[in-house]
Amino acid sequence: MATESNVTSASRSWRSVATVAGWQTAASLCYYTIFAATGFVRDAFSLSESLVGVFLTAALLGYTVMLFPSGAAVDGFGEKRLMIVGLAALAVAAVAVSLAPSYGLLLGAGAVLGAAYSTAMPASNRAIVASSPPGRQGLAMGLKQVGVTAGSGAASLVVTGVAAVAAWQAGFWVVAALAGGYALGFVALYDGSRGSGEFSLPDLSGLWDNRAYVLLVAAGLFVGASIFSMLGYTVLYVQDAVGASAAAGGIVLALTQVTGSVGRIGAGSLADRLGGARGAATVALGQMGVSILLFGTLAGGEWSLPVVVGLFVGLGLSVHGSTGVFYSCLSELVDGDDIGGATAGGQTAINAGGLVAPPLFGLLVETGGYGLGWGLLTGTTLAATALFVGVLWRL
Repeated sequence: MATESNVTSASRSWRSVATVAGWQTAASLCYYTIFAATGFVRDAFSLSESLVGVFLTAALLGYTVMLFPSGAAVDGFGEKRLMIVGLAALAVAAVAVSLAPSYGLLLGAGAVLGAAYSTAMPASNRAIVASSPPGRQGLAMGLKQVGVTAGSGAASLVVTGVAAVAAWQAGFWVVAALAGGYALGFVALYDGSRGSGEFSLPDLSGLWDNRAYVLLVAAGLFVGASIFSMLGYTVLYVQDAVGASAAAGGIVLALTQVTGSVGRIGAGSLADRLGGARGAATVALGQMGVSILLFGTLAGGEWSLPVVVGLFVGLGLSVHGSTGVFYSCLSELVDGDDIGGATAGGQTAINAGGLVAPPLFGLLVETGGYGLGWGLLTGTTLAATALFVGVLWRL
């Protein structure tokens, strides 16, 4: 189980939690600009849809490759330094993406943007453990995780809104300015906790001995596969299978993001009431069970738009809203000084699911229709459910 160790030096208050949640929002605002700007990038570089996908993959690969070094840096030097440097790097990388003169350099800038974002989860999770009031870590983690959906939603509004009145690149500059300004304020607003003083990659053998942690990370692989595939194909499903407009698909996706935020807060609060790693794992297990039913319903028939809206609202509350309690459980399973490295392991698993599952989902759709694709996600959430049962068995 987690120990307090050096993380107790940060002031435990909702003000600190809000400051960290704001940082997560600013970081996600930078990273998710590329998802909001895919149409502009496609037109600017005359790309096919698959090459646009390669650009997004380059960013996710940069993010994934740097997770363990970032986690080690967080554990060694404390989260405040990495949060300041990371947010500044995100601002610079966002500008670099907007100024890339060729597709090759665009891929490089995207990879740098992803690498800068790798500081987000290890640093912000450690900050939440350091900052959350006693007994309220689940709620605090859920509130922090709302920063991801809030940042991605804000990125869509800023990038597309600025593009309507100016060059699309200007949206990236606005985002970079907002992130840079928050980084300056963060220096004064957040105290931070001490690190070990040494940079060393996490002891994976030690984490491997923690069977509950290993099972939780394995569950993260299937949770990530489910979330990334669902979000990646929501708009296309509404257009292709439901016969609605792209605007309607965008509304469904937005509702899924909003209810995902609500789910993270509600799940975190419930996990606090149940208590500890067992409480967080129990809530996540319940969310996975609901998502099995919802994905299975999508796989089993053709539905009208109102029914689809209801199903995706439920998926937002369940699978999309599960990441807060996932990280709350993770932070309870490891020592406080290892949270950065342990988070890197969990996020790497989630990202790996996001790299592998969406292309497979698309292939299934092309060969047999969306029913097969949703059937795949029924299977991934079923696997996650079984693994969460294993986590509870080990506690």
